Amino acid sequence: MASASSSSAISYHFRSKELIFSTKASSSVSAAFNGRRVFGSIKASAQKTSLGNPRRRNQNVEGDIFVDNTCIDCDTCRWMVPEVFIRVDDMSAVIKQPTSKEERLNALQALLSCPTGSIRTETPPTDIGEVQETFPLALDNDALPGIFHCGFHSKKSFGATPYLILHREGNILVDSPRYTEKLAKKIEMMGGVRYMFLTHRDDVADHKKWAERFKCTRILHSEDVEPSTIDVELKLEGSGPWSLYEDVELIHTPGHTEGSVCLFHKPLKALFTGDHVTMFESGMSIIDMYNHCSVPLQLENIEKLINLDFNWIIPGHGRRVHFKDGEEKAKTLEALVKKHREKQLVSSSKSGKA
Repeated sequence: MASASSSSAISYHFRSKELIFSTKASSSVSAAFNGRRVFGSIKASAQKTSLGNPRRRNQNVEGDIFVDNTCIDCDTCRWMVPEVFIRVDDMSAVIKQPTSKEERLNALQALLSCPTGSIRTETPPTDIGEVQETFPLALDNDALPGIFHCGFHSKKSFGATPYLILHREGNILVDSPRYTEKLAKKIEMMGGVRYMFLTHRDDVADHKKWAERFKCTRILHSEDVEPSTIDVELKLEGSGPWSLYEDVELIHTPGHTEGSVCLFHKPLKALFTGDHVTMFESGMSIIDMYNHCSVPLQLENIEKLINLDFNWIIPGHGRRVHFKDGEEKAKTLEALVKKHREKQLVSSSKSGKA
């Protein structure tokens, strides 16, 4: 893993910790950790572990907390608690048992967030009720006030991260957590939900249950409406942008899907990107293996974001990203686009020869 580097570094975050990843390093994705590998193993893992009983992986260290063989390699626990969880042989594993009360709390938060329930304990945790009460988790009270990680990721969305945005005119739920009444009660205490913004069709999960619970208005682009979302209250039409509030804008960014949309929180200069742009351990990704529309179109729409005044990427998968300034953001996104265009050229060349 990369260490602190030069002034061209971008930072990606989990909890209060910060890792520095150089722009150069993030543009050369290792085969072991790139977005294709991570997402490519999800379906294979799900198919492989659907047969037989879940069992503790041998790759875990000894101790109470462990990951079993139903892990789909979604990366959630690894970005939430990197000191406890790592990736070994295409799945997560416990590298170190928690040694403090805070580490145990964090590990159990990851346990509850795991979309497949693949993180387990040898003995029933007596403190799990207290851990449930800690959600939603503040991302960063100083840099991103009012932005929360809901936890309780859903396997229906391959473990996509759900967020809650507190807003004076009505709170916004970004993508769908796994429905649980305890989380719903906590969100209710925080002001409930006025809008449920669905970034694209892949990450809608339990949207119906949340809509029934909060009587909120669900938002999804019409191009991504499917039978399961036909009753969504607000279907975006055309290419936008659309103003949800004066300081919150929705931006159409087709490519991953026809109806992919990003949410731009202007005061915090934060862009919620869904699957349009993501960040894994190796660097930025566009999850091209699971592109449902057009990679070239996705790259065009990443380029269009360069001049937008944001310095945070809050993705649907993986780590959030903070750019120190516009120049760093431009260089990073330009490098991402260039890498994938070159990759497409190589792929086209090979196809032509075949």
